[in-house]
Amino acid sequence: MTFWFQNRLRRAHPTNLLMMSYLAAIAVGTAALMMPGATVKGYIGVIDALFTATSAVCVTGLIVVDTGTYFTPLGQGVILFLIQIGGLGIMTISVALFQVIGKRVVFQQRMAMQEVFSHTPREDIYHLIRSVLYFTFAVETAGAVVLFVHWQPVYPVSEALYKAVFHSVSAFCNAGFSQFSNNLMADQASVMLNMTVCALIILGGIGFPVVYELYRGVVLRESSKVSIQTKSVIAASLGLILTGVLVILISEWNLLSSMGWWKGVLTAIFQSVTCRTAGFNTVDIASLNTATLLFMMFLMLVGASPGSCGGGMKTTTFTVLTAFSWSRLMRYKCVNLFGKTVPEDTVTKSISVLVFSLAAICVAVFLILFIDPDHGGRVQGNRQFLSFLFETVSAFGTVGLSMGITSMLTPAGKLVIVGLMIVGRVGVPAFTYIVAGGEATKGVRYAEENMMIG
Repeated sequence: MTFWFQNRLRRAHPTNLLMMSYLAAIAVGTAALMMPGATVKGYIGVIDALFTATSAVCVTGLIVVDTGTYFTPLGQGVILFLIQIGGLGIMTISVALFQVIGKRVVFQQRMAMQEVFSHTPREDIYHLIRSVLYFTFAVETAGAVVLFVHWQPVYPVSEALYKAVFHSVSAFCNAGFSQFSNNLMADQASVMLNMTVCALIILGGIGFPVVYELYRGVVLRESSKVSIQTKSVIAASLGLILTGVLVILISEWNLLSSMGWWKGVLTAIFQSVTCRTAGFNTVDIASLNTATLLFMMFLMLVGASPGSCGGGMKTTTFTVLTAFSWSRLMRYKCVNLFGKTVPEDTVTKSISVLVFSLAAICVAVFLILFIDPDHGGRVQGNRQFLSFLFETVSAFGTVGLSMGITSMLTPAGKLVIVGLMIVGRVGVPAFTYIVAGGEATKGVRYAEENMMIG
């Protein structure tokens, strides 16, 4: 049996290996959460345990039961562990452990790491992985220290430390899980907490390859060359955050102005950052204007950056699509970014990612509404469809923000969201490879004939 498993491991494609690692972690996490000691009541349903484990491993943050009151410290510890391995990536941790114990890492595992953390082949993949681990634990430790200082006057030392560690890991991994029933709404006015959580979210969502490249270039001064990916990620992240702040300030001016100008601006900044991939909130999401929610769905759809803890369509995809649209509008022959021409294959892949992402969300919404015709009896108000659409976009972007309908989903609806979270975390290109295979090897090329478009 062991030989058969090792043989399958050696033959598995890196993409399939990544998917199997996530599914294995979800299965183990589901079983762990169903242990009597993991919940206060001593019991949790299989679907709810599966949903929670998937949300933790896929660093989403959608919850069907309250994390702080439903789970015991043991159960919360399981969730925290799943968030950590899900944020870093199970393959990253396994490769690191293999190196520590001196065990040989199979070629497929190295290639899996290559696909996750690098856009071009590189020889220092092991050094990159070590740097990822050092960077992760350094940032999470720093975040935990600041949050401990914030909560220490309010809670006993041990409880304040536990909350600080939990929320620091959850924020850096872009998970959005909180031990508080109202998330972080009680700390809406705390500059220390808001800025710390925002910094953790940004550092966790900007992508390890970008951090590594900046570290080598700025700190070590090994190279002055900055790749087009790093430039795209920084430009897109900064642009989306600033645009989000502006839109939220304008759209929610009545609400934010009533808080006071500095508190309103702080809230707008926090929600603009967190709705990209994290899922924390300092205001009631269901109370926001429809226009705000629509723009937040756009931010959630774009998501984080490649090689990061977040999901979604990715900032690089958004950048390439924007450059492609501009090139077509201006009648340029090529798609150019920062003085470089983007390969046609990359442009085509970006368009495919957008189409598949929108299709996955539409199918998920349809399935949830189709199998749950009585949803109107449980979701009150005149924004029922918006609530379900917001939920599915949040799941695909592995964000975790919700208008409060997650626990109202039927078991079948929860399974749809589970599948969407997995697709969003693994990534559209990886998932389409698993479904359809690699490069096109079949098909017949016929004579070309033009047709009208638009």
